[in-house]
Amino acid sequence: MRKIYATRQDARSDVFDYIKRFYNAKRRHGFNSQLAPVEFEKRYAKSLQDA
Repeated sequence: MRKIYATRQDARSDVFDYIKRFYNAKRRHGFNSQLAPVEFEKRYAKSLQDA
């Protein structure tokens, strides 16, 4: 479905809402040791600090 936006900010807001719903930060992913994306990123950041 195609939508016409009055402003660029309206379009950005709609896209952000879509991505937020689609990209579930708590959902587990098979390619990263069955961790949720947020948890994977926390562990990765910690591993960089510990190195």
